[in-house]
Amino acid sequence: MSDLERPLLLIGNPDNRRTFALQQARLRQGLKPAMVLSYIDLLQTWRQGATLAEVVSEAILQGEGREDAGDYAFFIRVDAPGENWNVERELLSLGASVYSPLQRDDNRMMVTREQALLLEQEWGRIYAPAQWFDGWRACLERIDKEVQQFFPSARFLNHPTDIITMFDKRQCQQQLSAHGVTVPPSLQTDVPIRNYDELRAAMRSEGMHRVFVKLACGSGASGVVAYQFNPRTGAEIAITTVGMERNGTEVIFYNEGGMRRYTRTEEVKILLDWLCAEGAQIERWMAKSSIGSRVFDVRQLVAGGQVGHAIVRLSKTPITNLHLRNDRLLPTEAGLKDGQMLLIQNAAQAALSAFPNSWSAGIDVMLSGTEPRAYVLDVNPFGDLLYRVQHRGLGTYEWQMELLRKEPDYYA
Repeated sequence: MSDLERPLLLIGNPDNRRTFALQQARLRQGLKPAMVLSYIDLLQTWRQGATLAEVVSEAILQGEGREDAGDYAFFIRVDAPGENWNVERELLSLGASVYSPLQRDDNRMMVTREQALLLEQEWGRIYAPAQWFDGWRACLERIDKEVQQFFPSARFLNHPTDIITMFDKRQCQQQLSAHGVTVPPSLQTDVPIRNYDELRAAMRSEGMHRVFVKLACGSGASGVVAYQFNPRTGAEIAITTVGMERNGTEVIFYNEGGMRRYTRTEEVKILLDWLCAEGAQIERWMAKSSIGSRVFDVRQLVAGGQVGHAIVRLSKTPITNLHLRNDRLLPTEAGLKDGQMLLIQNAAQAALSAFPNSWSAGIDVMLSGTEPRAYVLDVNPFGDLLYRVQHRGLGTYEWQMELLRKEPDYYA
């Protein structure tokens, strides 16, 4: 590594598979390991009244053998905070501390700062998702503020403000639409829909009888419901990843490893009341193109303005996420034509261009219609964890590190 090369500061979870994959990629590319700032250290430092600068400076001094951290000109990669229960609790606690009672919806889940830090992990359980997002947003905003204050020469690969927008499906779709990117039509209402009855009324008013109701701040298909009702008979069905259990008067919501179907109105109402109260993106349920008996969409990685790795996700249900035991194929294995892939790649590039302060993302794109048109479903700032797929002989992290070295400001 040249002394002039900008080092990389990774804000993430040190023992996570993402961190391991990135460090291995840098090793294979002949780059020094990224300096890792752990979320748990950062969040606990803030809670104790200190700043990001103290944690970062310690990492720099130890990693670089410097006597003075100063205004260090590094790249900053903000990675996913998930898969660490202690971090989840800290974000829930932070969400409670920044929450304004004036904004409160009484139907939202809520735990106090103190309760959040004492929560015991129940695998799959979904705890106060809107409050968690309040904490995650506050974390990103403070990272941005303190980096500007203490390390103004640093450069974010994906800017925290963009990550916040990408994470909120409502804001993300608005951002994409404003930049001319084609997305599924949203259910338009003057005020946010907060419960099942309001959802049904809005669907009837718009003549939209099939919708996706998505937890606005969910990821990995958490809180996604494909919902439809028959306007003539009133029969309804909700296909979802969300399981429900009643514990006395409390209903516990959790992520299933597979799909659930609810057809009883009392169950559908409980599910959609909860989802809408936590904040939901509601959009037309459009027919995805199919391969044989299965529908598909594509996760397309874009970095540095270039399209790279792509995975086709196939499912017999409307929800294609791979952790739900859906199948994955390379585009060539799936038999996608060049014209289809060009539509997908162009849509993915346009989607990332709507976030000019971000360098990479995994873009989920579907094709729909007899003369297929590409629709962007999601922009995932951490969507580069794709296994067993290469582009130009490189894995996703190696490819990105190779591209990063070609950035005009790579050499400080």
